[in-house]
Amino acid sequence: MIAIIQPSSIFGEINIPPSKSMMQRACALALLHHGETIIVNPGVCDDDKTAISIIQNLGAKVDTISSNQIHIISDGQLHPPKMLHCGESGLSLRMFAFICAISGEAITLTGEGSLLKRSMIPMLSIFDKLNISYTSNAGFLPITIMGKLQPQNIHIDAGNSSQYLTGLLFAFAKLASQPIQIQVQGLVSKPYIDLSIQALKHFGYDVTHHHYQTFNILPTKPNNQNVEIAIEGDWSSASFFLVAAALKGNLKIKGLQLDSVQADKKIMDVLSLANVVVLAQSSELVVEKSLQIKSFEFDATECPDLFPSIVLLAMHGNGSSKIKGVHRLQNKESNRAATIMEAFNKLGGKVSIVEDLMIVEGNCELIGCVVSAHHDHRIAMALSIAGLLAKGETTIEQADSVNKSYPQFFEHLKSLNASVTLLK
Repeated sequence: MIAIIQPSSIFGEINIPPSKSMMQRACALALLHHGETIIVNPGVCDDDKTAISIIQNLGAKVDTISSNQIHIISDGQLHPPKMLHCGESGLSLRMFAFICAISGEAITLTGEGSLLKRSMIPMLSIFDKLNISYTSNAGFLPITIMGKLQPQNIHIDAGNSSQYLTGLLFAFAKLASQPIQIQVQGLVSKPYIDLSIQALKHFGYDVTHHHYQTFNILPTKPNNQNVEIAIEGDWSSASFFLVAAALKGNLKIKGLQLDSVQADKKIMDVLSLANVVVLAQSSELVVEKSLQIKSFEFDATECPDLFPSIVLLAMHGNGSSKIKGVHRLQNKESNRAATIMEAFNKLGGKVSIVEDLMIVEGNCELIGCVVSAHHDHRIAMALSIAGLLAKGETTIEQADSVNKSYPQFFEHLKSLNASVTLLK
């Protein structure tokens, strides 16, 4: 799909879609839960659909109660098929790989798109430590897991991704018959582990940590009570509209929790550094166009998904901005560091990389042109906001990549007065 964006000012109000990070974790724990789970405000993006499909294939029954609720019934056991498709969701693959290893039956995990190009060697190295039998395509998908996972004290390196640790915590919490300890080195994206532990506690598991270096899992009695969990709004998705409002709009943004542990709530810190005023009114955020954006320095190592939106913000600052954490962008839907530089520089920006810093020159003048999203949902959204600010028409190729996390994105953008034309 191609999206054509004309320069536009935006105004109005928007409800932010559910967090796919939270939704996928809720689905996994609903599968492991013996009983009924009601998910309120469920997500509908491609990654959410993938998680629902996975738990159905593993034996859970999923029914739609209403447009705002789904009902999941599970016996808490796995009934694995011979093959499990993980779409393009890195979280689902890494999380459910450890859960599938519980069964001890052979199951082949596969996927599509960029997921086929992502190395799974860090995950397989954990399998080796746990004596889990598997075969792989030289460290890439497809991977066949024969199991069987047995909880034990283990030391892992989580410097590549926190998603492996999430899968391990979920599987160990389900199986633990005695206290288990996981020693973790180099953990990245700590807020995502906060989200995992929050979800585990919601389902009755006892998991704690000491400075994110030692994780303790205690045995818990089976909880057969019904569980209800509400999925909060997604701060990753919200970041694009918060930046859009700061640069060219006046928006009221609903659906976010200000006490959220989501990593990308850090966008509020970035906006503050950039001199953007955000007013919190009850459960709403109000953002108006800022008269002057200040340049800033920010460490995005723990929240790398913010890079596309905050680079766009920095391009309109009053000087040079520096964003740390470039090494976290290599293993995304695209090589996101290279994609950000290519796309924004083509539009007229001045973005460069020096070691682990992305340096963004401010006071730029964007000129509309044809740009590629490189099948990366966050790049597609960032370029769409850039198109509102550019002179002339901006044409975005592979714009349908937004479906991975935010299928309503263009519909919502148009509802805010943006000039958007979509071509198949």
